Order: sequence, then structure tokens, then C-alpha cells
Amino acid sequence: MKIQQLRNATIILQFGKYRVLVDPMLAPKHALPPLKFSGGMLRNPTVGLPPQADLALLGVTHCLITHCQKGHFDHLDRAGKAWLREHQIPVICTVHDAPHLSAKGLNVQALPADTDRKKAPFLGGLISTVPCVHGRGFVGSFMEHGVGYYIQIPGEPSVYLSGDTIFTPRIQEFLWTRKPDISVVPAGGAQFDIGGEIIMGVSDVLEFTRATSGLVIANHLEAISHCPVTREQLLIAAQHAELGNRLIIPQDGETVCVNFPA
Repeated sequence: MKIQQLRNATIILQFGKYRVLVDPMLAPKHALPPLKFSGGMLRNPTVGLPPQADLALLGVTHCLITHCQKGHFDHLDRAGKAWLREHQIPVICTVHDAPHLSAKGLNVQALPADTDRKKAPFLGGLISTVPCVHGRGFVGSFMEHGVGYYIQIPGEPSVYLSGDTIFTPRIQEFLWTRKPDISVVPAGGAQFDIGGEIIMGVSDVLEFTRATSGLVIANHLEAISHCPVTREQLLIAAQHAELGNRLIIPQDGETVCVNFPA
């Protein structure tokens, strides 16, 4: 299995003949609004797509969306929608997001409503959803919480795409019971001008890595203005915690190859 980091939460998951694009934010640098009033009102994304992006997108066969409503352009922006529409890529999503995406003219294939309790067929394997907690308290009440996906493909490592979430007891239980071989987690510690972190930051990522027996790939770094955590900060923290051998922090454009078993 190959996992290519493009930018922010946008990755391509490759197994067999399938190349699955996850949460495409494809806009040019600074084409999208700021997400914080403090810090100079910096527009997003703060970096462009890597040079490898055009070639990587050519082979995409499917798309997977973790969440996309309430202004979450960092997981699906206008450029991403336009690209999916132009190429009529099958877009796999929750039943909650299906009407919203269908209204945008996308080729939607909604998962069954009960995939948080039962597994659904997915590209020759199985998929299930894991609810996200996209921030707590006052800020959390305004967020679109979305889902993570647990993917099991015969002959490939099992993959948990956590979606935008903080580390929760439910996720900890999921790691202990399902034991994914690979987990992809948001690590930028995103915060608005008020409230706490709405995705995992350094401490949550370290706690997550301790809780899982598999590899962890950290993304959602150095691309959006309200994500202060840097790759260097996370790497240093992981090395101090003696977790550097199980936490991978890819650069934009980089591909991580994982054989089975992980």
C-alpha cells in the first residue's frame, strides 16, 4: 500500500488498481479565506500544491470525503469539487453528506447509514466509520464533526483515516479493539481565535501513537493558517517521547510505502 501526502488533509491511498483521493483541497496558494483574525489575516492555503500533484491526480479512481459542510473548504474546496465533477470521479461519503455533494453535481456513492456499527463493501474490501469530535465546548458546538474511516482490504495493511478529530476515549477504544496497521491523523493543533484545539496537536498525536500498535502518519501540517504545529516541532516531540520509529511525518508530495503486515 502507498499513501501519498499532497497537502493538508489531502492524500492519495493506493492499493491494487485503486487510487483513492481523500478530502481534496486543490486551490492555489492564498486563494481561500483566512480562518483566524489574529496573526495577520493570512489567506489559505498557505502553501501551493507540490509539483507531484498533477501527475498523482491523473490516476485517481475514487474519492473519499470525511466531512465537507459548514465551510470546511480545507477538506473539499471549489477547485476540488470542480476537478471531481470534470472527471466524474465516484465520491464515497456518508449518507449525511450525500445530498450536499449531489447538489454540487458530483458522482456520489453514499455509504449505508449504519456503517458506524456495521462494515460496508469497499473496493474489494470493507469500510466502516468512526465518529469524530472536531473540538469541544463552545467552538465544538459549531463544528461539522464528520467521520473517520477504517478500511480493510485483503492482502493490504488495515488503515484508519481519522478525519478531523481530537483524541477521545472512543478512538482509544477503537485502537485497542481494531488494531489498525496504519493510522493517518491530523496533527496541526488547529485553533480559532477563541476556544481550544479542534484537531489533534502534539500531545494528542503522541497519546494516539502510544495507544496504537501500528504506524501513525501525521498530516494537516503547515498548510492552513489556524494550524500552528510544525513538522519540526512534532518530530522533536516524538523523538523525545521515543516514538519516532512509529510516527511518520511526510512532506507534501512524499509517498509512504507500507507492506503487509505493517
